[in-house]
Amino acid sequence: MYTLIGLTKTRTFRVKWALEELGLPYTQLQAAPRSEEAIEYNPSGKVPALIADGATLTDSTAIITFLADKHNGLTLKAGSLGRARQDGFTHMILDEFDSVLWTAARHSFILPEEKRVPEVKESLKWEFARSETTLVAQMGDGPFLMGDEFTIADIILAHCLDWAIGAKFGISQSRLKDYLSNVHTRPAYKTARAD
Repeated sequence: MYTLIGLTKTRTFRVKWALEELGLPYTQLQAAPRSEEAIEYNPSGKVPALIADGATLTDSTAIITFLADKHNGLTLKAGSLGRARQDGFTHMILDEFDSVLWTAARHSFILPEEKRVPEVKESLKWEFARSETTLVAQMGDGPFLMGDEFTIADIILAHCLDWAIGAKFGISQSRLKDYLSNVHTRPAYKTARAD
């Protein structure tokens, strides 16, 4: 049994979705970022955190990688060329999608008002759209990033695409719109989103 700490509307969703995909039992403590409950598990106050075998793990990508490796699902074999390609997608999405969306969020409502630069968001939207084009050029013919196999890279990408829609970045590539519609039909996605 795992304990997941964080609100589903944050990156905690990635971990919740992975737990659902893997069919693992868990409980969720709905702790807001920087709340006393969140700080109890992670001194930075960031969520998600996951309690696993008495240890507290942090960072959504580190957590879902741990879960995938431990439970032999959502990932290709470590040391394989497929895993290297999967990791390449994961890091590209974190660098080119997640970081851009996070910067936009920081300049929208996270930073103190006097530190925000709202004008930066237009260049971030341009950068995001350019990264969409680059990603689509690297995708194969299958329904997922790794062809027919759904992996943690797909969880991160789909979360970022959902985030982009919510942040009014939109999705410029029809291939990614179709991809996201397909991913939204997964039962584990629906269950993780339910609350």
